[in-house]
Amino acid sequence: MRRPNEDEIRGKLDEAAGTVKENIGRATGDLEMENEGADQRFGGKIEGGVGKARRKVSEGLDELGNKLNK
Repeated sequence: MRRPNEDEIRGKLDEAAGTVKENIGRATGDLEMENEGADQRFGGKIEGGVGKARRKVSEGLDELGNKLNK
């Protein structure tokens, strides 16, 4: 199994930062910050998903290569 790639890590960081912004915006009544946080969280989720898909494809290709080399 491969390590998480940059897209996955960046996605998780954006998700976390977005959640914090969203909660601060909600607590302070700042609708703009709340929406910005929600957008960042959603974008992070997408980026993390793309990174995970890339990693899974790479793992599959590694596995296929190992089977072909036997």
